[in-house]
Amino acid sequence: MSSIIDNSINSAIVSGQFGLQRASDGITQASVNIAQRNAQTTLEADGPGAVLANASLTGLQNVRATLPSAADNLTSDLVSLKLNSVNAQASAKVLDVAFDTVGTIIDTLA
Repeated sequence: MSSIIDNSINSAIVSGQFGLQRASDGITQASVNIAQRNAQTTLEADGPGAVLANASLTGLQNVRATLPSAADNLTSDLVSLKLNSVNAQASAKVLDVAFDTVGTIIDTLA
C-alpha cells in the first residue's frame, strides 16, 4: 500500500515540475517573440541614418539568427503567454496539493 502512495506522490510531483518547466519555456518563447517583433517595428518606424542603419540591421540580423524564430503574429504570442501563465499556475497547484498530501501522510503515520 505504501509503494502505491509513494508512486502516486512522486508522479504528481514530477508532473507538476514538468508542467512548470513547459509553461516557463512557453512564457520565454512568447516573450522573446514579442520583444523581437517590437524591436523590428521600432527600427522600421524610426528609420535611422544610412551608416547607423547598416550597423543596426547587421546587429539585429545577428541577434535574430541566435534567437528562436518569431511566431506568425502578436496575437498568437499574447495568447501563448497567457496560456502558459495559466499552465504554470495549474502546475504549481498540483505541486502544492502533492506536498500537502505528503505532509498529511507523514502526520498520519507519525
